[in-house]
Amino acid sequence: MTPEPEILALCCNWCGYSAADQAGAGKIPYPAAVKIVRLMCTGMIDPYYVLRAFERGFDGVLVIGCHPGSCHYKSGNLQARELTDRLSHVLRTLGIGPQRLRMEAASTSEGPRFAEVATEFTETLRRLGPSPLREVA
Repeated sequence: MTPEPEILALCCNWCGYSAADQAGAGKIPYPAAVKIVRLMCTGMIDPYYVLRAFERGFDGVLVIGCHPGSCHYKSGNLQARELTDRLSHVLRTLGIGPQRLRMEAASTSEGPRFAEVATEFTETLRRLGPSPLREVA
């Protein structure tokens, strides 16, 4: 049996983390294998965080920030989008696959959206199978 995909969710404090919190408070189910790390802003994500997550055995990295135009730090979410686009190319080159990194937006009131995205991403990773680095580790 294939193990459940392990996902690192990098969530901004103001929107992504609040949406996850609302999903939990509202008892909206999402996969337990989603491990949430709270950041002040997705714009502060260092590429090292993402690459290290794969090195540590995560099957995917999910970045959830504010909707475009509503970042509390003006353009942090746009910087994160550029970063995830660049990292997708790096992941392709490394043989990990760009589809293992996903960025989405969810506002504070979108707990159901957070749960939906986490569930969809888990299903995508389940179809892909374990990360190539997980097999090595």
